[in-house]
Amino acid sequence: MAHDADKTRRKLLDAATNEFAAHGIAGARVERIVSAAEVNSALLYRYFGSKLKLFEAVLTRLTDEVAGAVPIASEDLPAYAGALFDFHQDHPQVVRLAAWYHLERAADSLPTYVDGIWDDTISKVGSAQDKGLTTRAIPAAELAVLVVHMSLVGSDGSTVFDPGTSREVRRRALVAAVRTITEM
Repeated sequence: MAHDADKTRRKLLDAATNEFAAHGIAGARVERIVSAAEVNSALLYRYFGSKLKLFEAVLTRLTDEVAGAVPIASEDLPAYAGALFDFHQDHPQVVRLAAWYHLERAADSLPTYVDGIWDDTISKVGSAQDKGLTTRAIPAAELAVLVVHMSLVGSDGSTVFDPGTSREVRRRALVAAVRTITEM
């Protein structure tokens, strides 16, 4: 029987996404990942090298999905924040994986691809500032961080809002807050 390497990689990435989102990097178990993917552990190490490199591959894949689904709209940061909020609401594993990364690997640099996406986001916010489309009162990097982190409010595990507050109310509050901090 022929071995489909791409299919095996996808199965491992899917299983690892769920495992890392549920247990973090340190708590994730290779045995559970390979069992869920229905492959042997040798394939995990052949394709990814280590559990940490597998986590980085998961983070890179999810970053690509977010960037593809919600490209930075620096000319309208409130709308971008709302779209990012929607994505986070619909894909809570992204929020959990980012949280685990920051808890367990914050001292490390981001994987190169993820870092490149972030640099592009900051550059586009800076360009919008240069064009007079958004405030210059906050440096581009900090403004990008604020917008992205504000879009996480009310996401998986957040206790900022009353649990009875609807998604739409949280979204409207976010968009209004981002509009307030980005106004000229």
